[in-house]
Amino acid sequence: MRLSFATRGWILFTLGLAPPLTVSAQDYPADVPRGKAVYERHCQSCHGVSGDGDGPDAAALRVPPANFQRFRSFLKSDEELLRTIEHGVVFSPMHSWRGQLTDSEMQDVVAYIRLLAQQGR
Repeated sequence: MRLSFATRGWILFTLGLAPPLTVSAQDYPADVPRGKAVYERHCQSCHGVSGDGDGPDAAALRVPPANFQRFRSFLKSDEELLRTIEHGVVFSPMHSWRGQLTDSEMQDVVAYIRLLAQQGR
């Protein structure tokens, strides 16, 4: 009986004889204090100290920054927030942070945004 490459890999993995095929940033806990530092450095000027979209640069923007205190933002998944940070939002001042922030820094910022949203409730 001949087994496929994927089947052989799965068998080795389940027996503990092979490492996982991929490891993502989500496999490690987020660092909220580092997320706060990244947020303060890169996000706070638009999104504000408490994340309600009232930073000092917000008034000059045509498209208002996201307000993380709103229920609509609260409903977004971590993956949606991460995708927005990573790729930006078309036709808005929210640009891509890919290449400027590491994957783990982006994860940390999402964790800090979640903390801000909880504090506002």
